[in-house]
Amino acid sequence: MRILIVEDEPDLLASLAQALREEGYAVDTADNGDDGLFNAEGTDYAAIVLDVMLPGMDGWEVLKRLRKTKKTPVLMLTARDQTRDRVKGLDTGADDYVVKPFDLEEVFARLRSIIRRSANKSTNVIALGDVKVDTAARLVSLKDKPVELTAREFSLVEFLALHRGEVVTRTQLYEHLFDENDTTMSNLLDVHVSNVRKKLGAEFIATRRGHGYCIE
Repeated sequence: MRILIVEDEPDLLASLAQALREEGYAVDTADNGDDGLFNAEGTDYAAIVLDVMLPGMDGWEVLKRLRKTKKTPVLMLTARDQTRDRVKGLDTGADDYVVKPFDLEEVFARLRSIIRRSANKSTNVIALGDVKVDTAARLVSLKDKPVELTAREFSLVEFLALHRGEVVTRTQLYEHLFDENDTTMSNLLDVHVSNVRKKLGAEFIATRRGHGYCIE
């Protein structure tokens, strides 16, 4: 899953980006509202973490403009703990918010929640025949036995599982699995797909030649 963080505090931006990468997310960053909006409009992110107080265009204005063209889930970060500020964010189109200072585990949980809701999933566990994907614990099991996946392999399975029955193009997968700093070989996606098939079964991920991949 690829996440965008828009935050102007350098230390917080760096620590949050690192923490999310350690959780297996691909992460892009911006330290002002103008760059944040440019990235958000130009890339299909799984979710956006958006600070309210930003130089130039503030978070509310970024969200307002983004909602004219996209429904990307947005988690607002704010130092303001007043009801009217929370209401303003939600009314503008935010999916959820956390108040600074926050606990990283809460940010992770709220991100999982808004991503799950955007895919119309009501539970953390997605059942795919003999395979179960727990998006909260970031675990995959086959016939109730845990299967060890790399962070990138899990992200691939998670994204396809959240879009079960849909054909996902190679371009979409590259955009959601790799961030702007990745310099990857063109066949790396094929390597990940092959590894997942070896672990979960040759038929688990179906290839639609000329179109992409899907989990049926």
